[in-house]
Amino acid sequence: MRLYLISIPMLFIYAAAAAQGLPSTLVTVPQVATSAVGEVRVVPDRATIFIGVESRAATAAAASAANARQMRAVMDAVRALGIGAPQMSTSEYSVYPEQVFEPDKGDRTPRIAGYVVRNTLRVEVRQIDQIGALLDAALSKGANAINSLQFTSSRADSARTEALASAVSRAEAEASTLARAGGTCIGEVLELTTQDSYRPMFMEKSMARGAAQDATPITPGELTITVQVSGRWRLASEASRCPARRP
Repeated sequence: MRLYLISIPMLFIYAAAAAQGLPSTLVTVPQVATSAVGEVRVVPDRATIFIGVESRAATAAAASAANARQMRAVMDAVRALGIGAPQMSTSEYSVYPEQVFEPDKGDRTPRIAGYVVRNTLRVEVRQIDQIGALLDAALSKGANAINSLQFTSSRADSARTEALASAVSRAEAEASTLARAGGTCIGEVLELTTQDSYRPMFMEKSMARGAAQDATPITPGELTITVQVSGRWRLASEASRCPARRP
């Protein structure tokens, strides 16, 4: 795991304006504002795969029956790899007519040539080294579309906490540096806000053209978890209240 810190300085020093008669919450105080970004990269250890079966037939009932047979075979192949029922769920199921136009016959009205049934199975994989074998097993049993492969990490929450703490520390350090350069120092924090940017990795696999001869190679790479922190700190009203500088 590597930690990256990117500082984005945003300095705003507001002049003190004690307006008479206004509530204390509306009185502007001297303050300094900065922001910083903490970025943590982690190696994925989880994945979500969307496996699709698409079937065509002259009638909707025939297409549905063929699709059901193929999907049952795909699910049996997935279970054979140790994937339990709680890790599988249907994410999409649709039936629609396939229409064609025959303008050369002078008929502009579409004709129903058959029906298409699509069934997509969502599979959660908890062992990355299973992905290649799972894809090949599903494709060999009738799956003809892999809609997406999304890598995730079980450490996403802890990595975000680490990035958050580092970003806050960096923003506070920069605020202190700016204040000292202006002949003062920072006091208590007035506000802290965050903005996350979690970028999962996606991979695509083409429709099957037959059973694979070798296991499909899968490379998970790294996930990037980014947290941006913006903060405001009160400026000391008198420089004498600041701690002495180190020699």
